[in-house]
Formats: sequence, structure tokens, C-alpha cells
Amino acid sequence: MTDPPWRRATKSYTPGVPAWGALTSEQEQEAFTSVLMQGVTPDWAWSGSTGAGVRVCVVDSGVQGDHPLVGGVDQAVTAVENDDGTVGIEECAPTDLAGHGTACAGVIRSLAPEVSLSSVRVLTDGRNGSGPALIAGLAWAVEQGFDVINLSLATTRPALSAQLHELVDRAYFRRCALVVSAHNRPVPSFPWSFSSVISVASHDEEHPMTYYYNPAPPVEFHARGVRVPVAWPGGGTIRSTGNSFAAPHISGLCALVLGKHPWLTPFQLKTVLFLCAGNVVGQGGGEHDIIR
Repeated sequence: MTDPPWRRATKSYTPGVPAWGALTSEQEQEAFTSVLMQGVTPDWAWSGSTGAGVRVCVVDSGVQGDHPLVGGVDQAVTAVENDDGTVGIEECAPTDLAGHGTACAGVIRSLAPEVSLSSVRVLTDGRNGSGPALIAGLAWAVEQGFDVINLSLATTRPALSAQLHELVDRAYFRRCALVVSAHNRPVPSFPWSFSSVISVASHDEEHPMTYYYNPAPPVEFHARGVRVPVAWPGGGTIRSTGNSFAAPHISGLCALVLGKHPWLTPFQLKTVLFLCAGNVVGQGGGEHDIIR
């Protein structure tokens, strides 16, 4: 089975044709599977899906792979500063120095139990990280072509804005659904505020599948994020509050949708999330029947 078009190497430039052009008069066009978007409901979107076949990456403080609520980590890497000041990516044990990444991974696993989970540690001491580490870790995840990347992190440094903007656009064009939590404080921050990501903040209801579309972006969706029971290093759980824990609820839902409809583009996936949100009136004339 060949790689899908968006995972293949970029085609070389064709002399005599403008950049990004194609010799369609001479080349047979590859058939592209479309996904009909009629009658989209939660049942259509994810009913029966377990997330099997979907690769999810948590870019965070690391993930404790042997935590019973995480259920294993298929690949774990960490950002490492080189002698010349650059940042590289190296394989590491699936551990978590702070608990934040483990909490996010546990939420994703609870919604999509059969996803393939991977971890990128960019918070070098577990709680803090450098801008170059964030850029390197996120870039690695994008280049690996994960289907869903959960980034429950934000930076307030304007100097990183341009690099992050380029990275999230790269993820969009590689069909990596990048789910990013909004900052917990009302301050200018990135990359959740970029339109090519799926941005998430909290609501205070308890059911993990209940989420809403926000009609007044920049943040687009509200998911459970108040007093959430989350996995914590050592094998136990705690209750924690923050937009960080709302994002993996949406990441888990994205994994369920892509497990059932793997050819959805990022903008189609976001449209599915919009159409299935609890406050969006469906074609049947009423709000979706979501358990609350």
C-alpha cells in the first residue's frame, strides 16, 4: 500500500511549468477518495470507532508509558540541547518528570483506547522548556506525519510567533490535526490563536464527550477542563483544571473520527467537529443528542 499523497516526498520542479504546477495534459490523474459530508452527526462521525490505526503524538513533559490509564507508549523522544546550542531529538524512556503529559495522554486513551500513542518531551525539567525545544519537538512530530498532535502548551514570546506559524501551517498541509489548548490566562499567546490549528478551551461540565463550538473565536471549541480526573505519575489519578486538559478531549474525538474516516482533510475534520458540537443545530432541526 503506497503512502497517501500528503505523506509523499515533494515532486521535483518541472521545467517550463510554474512552481507548484503540474503537467495534467500528460499525466494520468490519481483518483482521490472523497468523504461525503451529508447528514453528519456524532453517530456518523465516530460511532463504533476506537481510534485503531490512528497515530497520536503528545508534545509535552513526557508520558509515563507504564501508567495503567495510558496503556503504553509506542515511541518516546526528548528535545536535547547540543554543544553548539542547537536542539536535537533523541529517543528516551517513556517517563514524565512533571505529570502534565501523562494526564493528557490518559485523557486521549480514555476516549480512543486503540490509538497508537507517542510522546515528545519538550519541557526539559518537566515544567519549563525553551523556545528552541518547543520548535524542535513540534517540528519532529510534524515530520513524522502523526495524524493527531496534542499540544497543551502555549508561549507568550512574540519572537516565536513566526516560527510557530510556519510550523502549524506545515502540519496543516501534511494533514496533521494539531489540537492546541488556549492559554489559561487572557494574554497574547501562541500557537492556539492561529487559524490552522484546532484551538480548545475549557467548559465546566462533566461528561467527556460533551463539547461545544465557540461562536466568538479565536478559541474554537470548549471541552471538559474543570476538575478533570487525570492520570498522574506513580499510577494514580488527581483532579486538575485547565485548558490543557480540554485539548486532549478534542484530540481523542479527532482520533475517533479519523479512525472511522481516515481520508478527512484537516478542514473537513474541523467541519465535522463543528457539525457534531452540542450547541450546533443539525439537519434534523434540533441540537444533537449528546449525553450530559
